[in-house]
Amino acid sequence: MIEFQHVSFAYEKDRPVLKDVSFRIEKGEAVGLIGANGAGKSTVMKLLLGLAEGEGRILVDGTEVRRDTLPEIRRKLGFVLQNSDNQMFMPTVYEDMVFAPLNYGLSREEADARADAVLKRLHLEDLKNRYNHKISGGEKRMAAIATVLAMEPEAVLMDEPTSALDPYNRRIVINTVRELEMTKLITSHDLDMILDTCGRVILLSEGRVAAEGPAGEILRDRTLLESNRMELPLSLAGRPY
Repeated sequence: MIEFQHVSFAYEKDRPVLKDVSFRIEKGEAVGLIGANGAGKSTVMKLLLGLAEGEGRILVDGTEVRRDTLPEIRRKLGFVLQNSDNQMFMPTVYEDMVFAPLNYGLSREEADARADAVLKRLHLEDLKNRYNHKISGGEKRMAAIATVLAMEPEAVLMDEPTSALDPYNRRIVINTVRELEMTKLITSHDLDMILDTCGRVILLSEGRVAAEGPAGEILRDRTLLESNRMELPLSLAGRPY
């Protein structure tokens, strides 16, 4: 579904952020992209969405990410931003959910049906007509996920989906992410969430793939994590949340 082939990128000349990065994500996989600050995680997301251009090839469902293919690419990828306030820009949750489907050419009836189906699936019917500026941070994060799902993407990219959430809302988001039956690429410093939601992990360090493999193996390797400026998930380190 997603493939990076020898991708390099620099915001400033002679200061590379990604260095010859290659990896594959198969359809239906849930993959956690982890690494310390500055490892290149956000840059991977930007390159996938065509918000930046680097060297090498990036493929989404067999289509190379280029300027002329961006409309097709962005129909296949849904992106849940770390800050939901930057994503929810219409007055109500419902208006946000139907905005993209209507712009993709669906009728009002089709867009309504799609929004209602997603809200029911996520048990969020009570949010439908709520104003975005009057719902809590946890509700807004769930509404942002619902908005992306209403686009019916083939893969979902999530940037720090549990950041700044209290334990109750964090668990709701985790359970929701686990139930999504589609390709998922999730960046997060919340390694317990990655352990709960992802079958495989890609570890970036200083712009390179330092390790990749089953989440249970990578996230239990204290030596590997600490050598790349990370720590064991709290649930594996024997410390309370």
